[in-house]
Amino acid sequence: MESFDAYQTPLSSRYASKEMSYLFSPAMRFHMWRKLWLNLAIAEKQLGLPIPDEAIEQMKANLHLTPEQFAIAAAEEKKRRHDVMAHVHTFGQVAPAAAGIIHLGATSCYVTDNADLIFLREALTLLIKKLAVVIDRFATFAEEYRALPTLGFTHFQPAQLTTVGKRATLWLQELLWDLRNLKRARDDLGFRGVKGTTGTQASFLALFDGDHDKVEELDRLVTRLSGFEYAYPVTSQTYSRKIDIDVLAPLASLGATAHKLATDLRLLANLKEVEEPFESTQIGSSAMAYKRNPMRSERICSLARHLMVIHQNALMTSSVQWFERTLDDSANRRITLPEAFLTADIVLTTLQNVSEGLVVYPKVIARRIAQELPFMTTENIIMAIVKAGGDRQEAHEKIRVLSHEAAHQVKHLGLENDLIDRVRADPYFDPIKGQLDALLEPSTFIGRAPEQVDRFLAEWVRPALSDDELKASIENGGKAELSV
Repeated sequence: MESFDAYQTPLSSRYASKEMSYLFSPAMRFHMWRKLWLNLAIAEKQLGLPIPDEAIEQMKANLHLTPEQFAIAAAEEKKRRHDVMAHVHTFGQVAPAAAGIIHLGATSCYVTDNADLIFLREALTLLIKKLAVVIDRFATFAEEYRALPTLGFTHFQPAQLTTVGKRATLWLQELLWDLRNLKRARDDLGFRGVKGTTGTQASFLALFDGDHDKVEELDRLVTRLSGFEYAYPVTSQTYSRKIDIDVLAPLASLGATAHKLATDLRLLANLKEVEEPFESTQIGSSAMAYKRNPMRSERICSLARHLMVIHQNALMTSSVQWFERTLDDSANRRITLPEAFLTADIVLTTLQNVSEGLVVYPKVIARRIAQELPFMTTENIIMAIVKAGGDRQEAHEKIRVLSHEAAHQVKHLGLENDLIDRVRADPYFDPIKGQLDALLEPSTFIGRAPEQVDRFLAEWVRPALSDDELKASIENGGKAELSV
């Protein structure tokens, strides 16, 4: 007998959450097929087809497959080379009163496509909830370090100062956009409904003796029974594979956000300014015992690249669907859709774990600021000299010469930046030497960064997390633990 493990999705549930793994498991897939057959039978009976109550009751009582039924379905599929018909026969064995009406008027895509749309919607909901927790954790981090000055980088070269918290808001803003995009994709999803073999509903029109109103009502009833507000007005045999493009696009975009964020953390780890969690017994390298490799952030980058690439599959599959359908989408989508969501799920779990254990080293940050700030404060020194009655051009030349001398000390001799010591030693700057400490205070170089953090969190982040669904997720999120 084939075990349940034989049907597992490509990425192991060891790494993805139990909820996401189960959603894309064979147990859930075939359970959903049975629910869809039940919904179809209920709606057909309601509209007058002679379906006995016993058939409905037997179907309701057998919506979940047992291991024995998995074995029967596997044997049937091997014989019939058709997964849907294998499960029609398997379902009929445990619901014999319904055996003659299961799948009545439907095509295979009635169960496969409608089930996929249900899974896509539920999977997006799971990601939305997890992303909300990640946003909340990084918001807490941004708030804590809202005013801690740090050296900014453009082109990965020293630039003006910012704050640790302000830098985190750059990550947060992109995560908020991802939250918006995931919600849009979920809320836009419709249902395929009951459309027949080529989307014309011809089989259902025959069932209802040419009654168009009943066929349309059947579509509405099954759509509502399946939990959707609307069905796509026209389909071919399948729902348009362009829907998969629209669903996987925000996942790919989330991958780009996660990759950028994790890359920033890897660079900061190299600078020894901010580090991801590192357990006391964790080993960074098998050879170099002193190493603290940012393996979580590296894992995020690795999986995020894969997540971004999966979207290409949806694009290519959609582009080659001939006329009313071809079957070259099927095997591809059975891998692509689960793998995209399982990958996104793992990325978010790892991001949450990182966000809940970030370590900041203020003294290292302050030391790097001290190395660069003297050059940045030169304009302030010039302005102070002018205010004290000096000549700007003369002050500029003095600072230029001293700056080049200090740069020589740093670049050629490997010494510390001694520009301020040189300024203090030059009598020309006597009128402002009492102001030098104030001119070099890092907090005077961060502009409105703390206030920007406060306003961003208050006006954008907290409102985005304020609906009941997300608040419950944040409150119940706990700490994200990684299995390895």
